[in-house]
Amino acid sequence: MSYFERLKDFICNKMQMQHIYQPVMLRALLEGGGRSSVTAIAQEFLSRDKAQLEYYEAITRAMPGPVLTRRGLVKREGNEYVLPGAETLSRAEVDELVGLCDQKLEEYISSKGAGIWSHRTKSLGYLSGTLKYEVLKRAQFRCELCGAGPDERALEVDHIRPRNHGGKDDPDNLQALCYRCNAMKRDRDSTDFRGWQAQYEQREPGCPFCEMPLSRVLVENELAYAIRDGYPVTDLHTLVIPKRHVRDYFGLTRPELNACHRLIDGLKADIERKDSEVAGFNIGMNAGEAAGQTVFHCHIHLIPRRSGDVASPRGGVRHLIPGKGDYRTER
Repeated sequence: MSYFERLKDFICNKMQMQHIYQPVMLRALLEGGGRSSVTAIAQEFLSRDKAQLEYYEAITRAMPGPVLTRRGLVKREGNEYVLPGAETLSRAEVDELVGLCDQKLEEYISSKGAGIWSHRTKSLGYLSGTLKYEVLKRAQFRCELCGAGPDERALEVDHIRPRNHGGKDDPDNLQALCYRCNAMKRDRDSTDFRGWQAQYEQREPGCPFCEMPLSRVLVENELAYAIRDGYPVTDLHTLVIPKRHVRDYFGLTRPELNACHRLIDGLKADIERKDSEVAGFNIGMNAGEAAGQTVFHCHIHLIPRRSGDVASPRGGVRHLIPGKGDYRTER
């Protein structure tokens, strides 16, 4: 088999693709006479990456476009920017102005270094497309800080606790942020993350939820676990509990909230599989003695409800205070 036939056989019959990378790299090497730098191959990937293109389209609309428009140098016409008066420039004038732009670029890069691209170095390693999709889906494809959708700004997957401060590629440590919020978080967040991992290991001697026997644990993840309630309101009444000793729901960090909510989603589905008569749920927590909290370690109640389990379910959790459940008014 000739070298040509070997390559052709691989491309046509043996190439197993998880992404565009193999054919793009081979194409770059073939067109480069059998040799191509890593940078040149990466540029080929970039030229075919629609997400990167959309990111810089958003950058154009959000940053230099408006600034240069306010300065009266450019104007926007639909999806185009126009440099009024460009037709009056000679070729020599265009070349001189382009050279001045290049000079400004070189001066800025020399003074700032590689840090100017830190907003595009999302992490120190690879996150799978599947994991990114799950994080974006959980966020309903909106920025979890400002609420922007993908039609407004490009969305990115951010490590809540950065990798270089011990953060993991765990779904509970990931959030969806638009590129603008992600850039602001990186530039302005001065939180000292060094004690965060130790914080999650915090336990309180004598606390029943800190000293829970493993035999009672139904399911767990890195930051939370679930048990059946010892004094159930209904059958399959379940508690979701953060592993860290934290007083109530309002003290939970975003990764802990993500961890608890992920368990709740799975438990809901499991309860519905176990009992087809479950027709609804109450979810709640007691925060403070006045609200009825008796164990001062946060726990979230997941209470299955069945049709007819009380005479009148209308009002739900409003029945916590007698007489407030039925809020119907006379017409």
